[in-house]
Amino acid sequence: MPANVYVRHVVSHGLDSIAMSIPNEVPITPEGLEAVRREHDELTTRRRPAIVSKIKAARELGDLSENFEYHAAKNEQGMMEARIRELEAIIKNHVIIGATAKNGVVGMGSTVRFAEDGADDEERYRIVGPAEADPKAGRVSFESALGKALIGHKVGDDVEIKTPSGAYSVRITAVE
Repeated sequence: MPANVYVRHVVSHGLDSIAMSIPNEVPITPEGLEAVRREHDELTTRRRPAIVSKIKAARELGDLSENFEYHAAKNEQGMMEARIRELEAIIKNHVIIGATAKNGVVGMGSTVRFAEDGADDEERYRIVGPAEADPKAGRVSFESALGKALIGHKVGDDVEIKTPSGAYSVRITAVE
């Protein structure tokens, strides 16, 4: 398995319900790193104390073996702590990527506009690291089929995108 693939597996250690193998380097844009830091701050300064309060209140209700509120709060705490660890690993191991569109060639950090064969409307995506990929928000990982296919091409190129469900072609119309 490549070192840059995130792997999640279950372990049986209370709050350590999800462990992650984070690669040595996590490519991320400056904006993506800022978003990770904001989420980490939100979780550690606001949500963590709120969940601790929920657990304390539920514990005061009595018998913990049949206390749904207690178990729900503990479950929420475990998931949140796993996310905090994931964010801390991203912050610790980040490598900033910037726009690398030299001479109109698609690279990491580039924003690419393209049209599918036979389509009139253009799509626009920024090539980012896997930690901040969100296709619905216009960000695709350089590890995705789309990202891999686009990198190294330039405006006017017809590019074949190979996916598990088939292949399709796009024409690059702009690289920013």
